[in-house]
Amino acid sequence: MHRHSAARNMRATALIFSSSLAHPVFRFILGRLSVLGDFILDLEGNRMSRTVFINGRFCKPEEATVSIFDRGLLFADAIYEVAGVIDGKLLSFSTHMARLERSLGEMKMKRPMSDEEILATMREMVRLNEVKEGLVYMQITRGSDGDRDFLPKGGAEPTVFMFTQEKSAAETRENDEGIAIVSGPDIRWRRRDIKTVGLMGSVFAKMDAKEAGGAEVLMHEDGFVTECGCTSFYIVKDGTLITRPLSNDILPGCTRKSLLALVAENAVALEERKFTLDEARAADEAFITGASTYICPVTSIDGITLGDGKRGPVTKRLQEIYMDYAQADAI
Repeated sequence: MHRHSAARNMRATALIFSSSLAHPVFRFILGRLSVLGDFILDLEGNRMSRTVFINGRFCKPEEATVSIFDRGLLFADAIYEVAGVIDGKLLSFSTHMARLERSLGEMKMKRPMSDEEILATMREMVRLNEVKEGLVYMQITRGSDGDRDFLPKGGAEPTVFMFTQEKSAAETRENDEGIAIVSGPDIRWRRRDIKTVGLMGSVFAKMDAKEAGGAEVLMHEDGFVTECGCTSFYIVKDGTLITRPLSNDILPGCTRKSLLALVAENAVALEERKFTLDEARAADEAFITGASTYICPVTSIDGITLGDGKRGPVTKRLQEIYMDYAQADAI
């Protein structure tokens, strides 16, 4: 009799608990406090926590700390890389490592990890965070000298950290329908070829563009287009792809490098030259490329519609060629 009564009480309690899940306040609390081991779970049982990497260890974001004297904090004395992830694999890894090596050399910074160690760590970050599509961000600072001084003392161990972000760019509305961008002056420093974390020029420009209704900013200097706030920029005129040549004025984009190799392989007409903002506004097509955007069409510049206002045939073809390459090349 006692066992039957206990069973009825348990069933009643379970029913009350189950019914309570529908209450908004309870769902809010449960969605933030349900914990299984080290992982926070949402109502569907999916993991909500995030694992990051710093100086040789994996941990929760709140456990990843650096010295207040770290030169990355005090002087933006740091470089970074962003590797795209597709189907749980890393895109253009060797190209990113080549650019990393160049940035470290230009900054006269020590290399803290080998390519093999970085690859293993990035792969583990993807696995721990269950990233199917998105990116892995890695930053390397010159480290801490124990005080603030413009001139590095030398000998400090670099600070290295990584985190992941989930983003889906392969099949997004923007990649089908395109985006509107707004132009603005390029106020960045003169060594844009180094992938440093000193990005306030781009931040200011992107903020201004957003206020003007643009999804990205198209920067220009001395009468010519340089690049976008965080992406490479291209126009198409009469079937020819046009983009600015590499120099200290723009970042050597990894997606850009892969795309231009594919352009050569697939007999797409290409001109690497400077072009004006007026040329860009009069283009038949335009698009941007980046690790987290792949190839995204641009359908208007400063409110001026390009072509018929839709993704153009050259852009669409290059999207298809690049995605085939990316899925085959990812490791």
